[in-house]
Amino acid sequence: MSLIVTPGQRADCTQFTRVLERIRVPRIGPGRPRKKPDILAADKAYSNGPCREYPRRRGIRHTIPEKTDSQAARLRKGARGGRPPGFDEERHKKRNTVGRAVNRLKHARAVATRYDKRGYVFLGTATTAALVIWLRA
Repeated sequence: MSLIVTPGQRADCTQFTRVLERIRVPRIGPGRPRKKPDILAADKAYSNGPCREYPRRRGIRHTIPEKTDSQAARLRKGARGGRPPGFDEERHKKRNTVGRAVNRLKHARAVATRYDKRGYVFLGTATTAALVIWLRA
């Protein structure tokens, strides 16, 4: 769907909006590709305010679990803490397919070790590995 290469020390959540903005789902038949996913499932690393606000603003249904420290802070505030964010546990269980796909990408030695020094070369390597996985499926 969308792939962005960043330095290894950069947090994933900083690229959240860039990844979602680059999604293009081709339509069957004529028409422009769809830019908005139906559903978004993410892990606890994306449970901060901006990562929750962006899909809400675009009308994307999302399932993001709440961090335990955020939950404790919200509960400590009592009524001022607000209500808990919506969370669909059944939908979140299906998120493991993404984790398995990333693990299959890492089976490609060049992707797992990132020997490529240039970002555009690594992006090509990761894209090629993803295409090989897709063609074998």
